[in-house]
Amino acid sequence: MMGNPLRSDTDYELFIYSIVESFPLAERSTLTFVRQGATLARVAGELYLTGDHRIVVRERIVYDRLPAEIDWYGYEVWCGSEKLYWYDSQPHPNEPKLQSTHPHHKHVPPDIKHNRIPAPEMSFAKPNLPVIIAEVEAMIRSQESEDSGETDGKNAL
Repeated sequence: MMGNPLRSDTDYELFIYSIVESFPLAERSTLTFVRQGATLARVAGELYLTGDHRIVVRERIVYDRLPAEIDWYGYEVWCGSEKLYWYDSQPHPNEPKLQSTHPHHKHVPPDIKHNRIPAPEMSFAKPNLPVIIAEVEAMIRSQESEDSGETDGKNAL
């Protein structure tokens, strides 16, 4: 990805529709970029990755000045029917541990709804999807490595 695709609505739309070609473990996408007037667009859908992993994406992009900004988002990471974690930008101003990245945070187990941690890698000024995709790809590769290690160990017996 060259530069920041948020520099224009056309660039971000191209980024969204070419995302599968940009990441090795991405298999297919239902992501849509929908303009809603001259200054607003929404991105919604799912990005499917190897190993039954998927990322559910919801973004609202504002183009009233350029470069544009993501002014709201929610990203859920799933493996099969299990929600592993999610990111959102819902403010929680009374949670001191989240202030370092306010309003960006990640919901993680246990008690995924209420257990939130700072998310310094999330931004309104640049695409978040490359960060999340890289995170999921690393998780997939780690699982594949563990699985091949278990298989190799069994074959050695």
